[in-house]
Amino acid sequence: MIDIEGIYKEAKALLEGHFVLSSGNHSNRYLQSAKVLEDPKRASILAQELAKMIKESGIKIDTVCAPALGGILAGYELARALEVRSIFVERKDGSMELRRGFEVKKGEKVLICEDIITTGGSAMEASKIIKELGAEVVAFASLANRGFCKREGSNITPKPECKLPKSVPFFALDDFLFEMFTPEECPMCKTGSKAIKPGSRNS
Repeated sequence: MIDIEGIYKEAKALLEGHFVLSSGNHSNRYLQSAKVLEDPKRASILAQELAKMIKESGIKIDTVCAPALGGILAGYELARALEVRSIFVERKDGSMELRRGFEVKKGEKVLICEDIITTGGSAMEASKIIKELGAEVVAFASLANRGFCKREGSNITPKPECKLPKSVPFFALDDFLFEMFTPEECPMCKTGSKAIKPGSRNS
């Protein structure tokens, strides 16, 4: 098994400081998977490792679908490792849509892939679109799991905030469990430190 945390640190993708998360909570650590995926060789290594786990499960996959923007690179690399088709859904006027000529067939077996899964909200939006078009969502996957949801092979207890269904397997390379604080309870804020927003969304 490869050292996932070591790879993130090597890529300077495991940040330490004072951050505002997409939930609005604060943390002293932050994952920036785009930094890992900017190196094609590193991205391929991670995707191959994730694909190995999925193949060993015996689940049949026809297509990998990623929510844009963050999941596109991870989804493409995973699809390449699994030797299946890669598509993505994207947000338009506040809701996810399958665009750009992409189609799914009735009964097509689709895996939803993200770079990082926190509560699984974006993954579930993508899943909803795929199922409405008649395809079957057979698994979820991400490079990193923030610990709200329980991945295959992990002993962590899922949190109530997890939105992924327990009936569908979730594959990820590792769990990254960070302390989180509300702005009112954040010990870093109490020392006068100012939180920054390093992510792709300013919310």
